[in-house]
Amino acid sequence: MSTVVVSHGYGAHSDSVWFPYLTEQLTALGHRVVVPDLPGTDAPQLDAWRKALAASVIEAGTPSDIILVGHSIGGVNVLRLLEEHEGEPFAGAVLVSTAAHEVGYTELASFFDGPFDWVRIRSAADEFRVLAAADDPVNVPDPVEHVGLLVRALGATATLTATGGHLGATPDDHIELPEAVRLVTEIAAVRA
Repeated sequence: MSTVVVSHGYGAHSDSVWFPYLTEQLTALGHRVVVPDLPGTDAPQLDAWRKALAASVIEAGTPSDIILVGHSIGGVNVLRLLEEHEGEPFAGAVLVSTAAHEVGYTELASFFDGPFDWVRIRSAADEFRVLAAADDPVNVPDPVEHVGLLVRALGATATLTATGGHLGATPDDHIELPEAVRLVTEIAAVRA
């Protein structure tokens, strides 16, 4: 079974949005789930978040057995981690409501300093999945454009729902997101 390491989003914690649901569902299937509480969640900084995620990944084990999951700016954190990764690739990455470029939040600007190195990111994981809603109010101006950019840049498979907003954000706390569970298990099945 795989180890799943989750990078939460802005203002979130390990027990926010759909992370308890994801943990419960994947644990029942025999996977190990790690959701670190990243530092300064209300004023996130890329360097601190990337280092905290990297430390959790190192503790989790071998990259080829790890599936990374990121929600919102946590997905960008996953992309930046992959961009710096050297060595064997991760099993995969699931990006939920993740922006492909800056979306106008000055407090998150450090995550978008410099363009993404898509070639390096793509080589750092074997599988990519993207999950988003067409009515996402955060990934502006067009949520579907973000999905398209991620699909093209990463060779990702996408699941786009018509509704769902940002797929878990305050006040939409403690929701179920079976699509995220399905995408993680798809990657785990490829690795089996």
